Amino acid sequence: MLLVIWLGDKRGNLSDWTTQVWVRATGRRVPLTDNPWLDGPIGETRQIGKDFFARYAEMKNLALVEDGIRGLIPDFTVLQEGNLDLDEIALPVKEFYEQTSDFDLDVWSEWHPCFKLFGKALSVIFSQRLQQLNVPLSSLDSSRGMTSRVIQMLDPTSGKIVQTAWVRDLNATQNVLYAGCYSVCRIPGHPGPCVKVVFPLPNGNAIVFMKPVRQADGSLSIRSIGKGFGDPGFYFVVHDGTGMVWARYVASMKEEIHVYVAEPGTVRTDHTLLIWGIKFLRLHYKMRKTRTPAISSR
Repeated sequence: MLLVIWLGDKRGNLSDWTTQVWVRATGRRVPLTDNPWLDGPIGETRQIGKDFFARYAEMKNLALVEDGIRGLIPDFTVLQEGNLDLDEIALPVKEFYEQTSDFDLDVWSEWHPCFKLFGKALSVIFSQRLQQLNVPLSSLDSSRGMTSRVIQMLDPTSGKIVQTAWVRDLNATQNVLYAGCYSVCRIPGHPGPCVKVVFPLPNGNAIVFMKPVRQADGSLSIRSIGKGFGDPGFYFVVHDGTGMVWARYVASMKEEIHVYVAEPGTVRTDHTLLIWGIKFLRLHYKMRKTRTPAISSR
């Protein structure tokens, strides 16, 4: 079985190496110096897991911060651009992004019936073994809630936040739902800033670039919807250790995250993932503010 064939610490498991070979064969080989938007934490071949970013920070000589108020986007004004008027976005939505550590989360999932078997296969072959991207396969998987750790990684010399990691574990299964890091960057195919989320994988990562869109009701949508390389969307990236990477834009994969105000003290999110235009997975999050009084948004 692909699950158990180990090719050594450099290549890792055969199933992971097969994916990397596909990216090398079908992606673009580009230098990171000219394409810094494709850079991000590189996963280890044996496991990612909830402690990955502690190991990553030690390797990069970064300081970890896990106290105080920590947000996925510490300063929401970095998204200000053109038609995105931040003054029109509801304050609780901005507070969630700037003060993520002060929110508790619950999640519900719904798979398209035709794709649920595919989700189970991915879980067995990749997610459970790597402890990364363990999307709930049933409502029972998320019935006991989840943990939410927001970890800032600082350059000790400048004191600046280099990246912000968000690690979520499902309490019922003890599996890592997501271990990813968040930042805001510019990409070639979109005129404004995009939210960048990097998920470390063996010898590389998966990167999602999402463009922010303000809705008329003050809610915010971020969408990884584009047409080709350089656009917002989903990328597999494989590193070769020389400063060059292979990057594969997966045009068939799209997603939208809609964050909106619900009942008082609560923000909700509808997260929809599509492949070939079909909604194969929907996630719904309920985020409750746990600390008061709220800090005024910048």
